[in-house]
Order: sequence, then C-alpha cells, then structure tokens
Amino acid sequence: VTATEFSATDAASARYGDAVALGDFVALLKPRVMSLVVFTGVVGMLLAPGALHPVLAIVAILCIAVGAGAAGAINMWYDRDIDALMTRTRNRPIPAGRVAPNIALGFGITLAVASVSVMALAVNGVAAGLLAFTIFFY
Repeated sequence: VTATEFSATDAASARYGDAVALGDFVALLKPRVMSLVVFTGVVGMLLAPGALHPVLAIVAILCIAVGAGAAGAINMWYDRDIDALMTRTRNRPIPAGRVAPNIALGFGITLAVASVSVMALAVNGVAAGLLAFTIFFY
C-alpha cells in the first residue's frame, strides 16, 4: 500500500510500512473510555440478581473490555478526518500518521468479532447481541 492511496486527511506524513508501536495500538483502544465501560459492567454484574460463575464473570468482563476497545478503534478510524483538524485529537495514531487507517479498522473489526464470538460461546447469545449492538452504535 502506498501513501498515495490515502487522502490527505489520512495523514500525509504517514510512515506506512514502518512497524506500528504497541503504544499506538493501545491508544486505539481508548483505555480511559474502556475502563469506564468495564467498571459499569462489573457494577452491573454485582447488582444483578442471582450469581454468575466467577469464571464466566471474568470471561464476560474481558469480552466487554475487548469490545469496548474494538469500538474505540473503529471510532478512531471513522473520525480520522475530523480528528486531524482538532487540537485535542490530532496526535491520535491515525491522524498523526503512526497507524494506517486500514490497519486500525482491521484491528477494531478483529477485536469486535473475537469479543462477540467469545461472549456468545462462553456466556450466551443475548449478552453477545448486546455487546455487538453496543460496539456498532459507539
């Protein structure tokens, strides 16, 4: 993929082909937002009637965390053009040219599919459906 295949808002100074730093992938996950989502999930599980097996609870929380990260990565891909214009967001990995947009989108979709699939297999279809709905509408 060459830099000419991306628009100017996809970061004209992008170093496509360079290795992407782990920190840039972590930034795509929006860890601050993810922590709030995980906290809400934990509180919901604690307040829910009945008891959830501890292993299932941990798997569900991990799926929620990964799903929240997926939504963050997809959101950064979607907002890359306006992120490049705003002072607060112009240093995010995509507008700063550290991560190619297609890499960020693939990362987000992979995490989304994995988290929803594991949630469906380990917990139940309703929880997986709610997770997918949440990822899609973030």
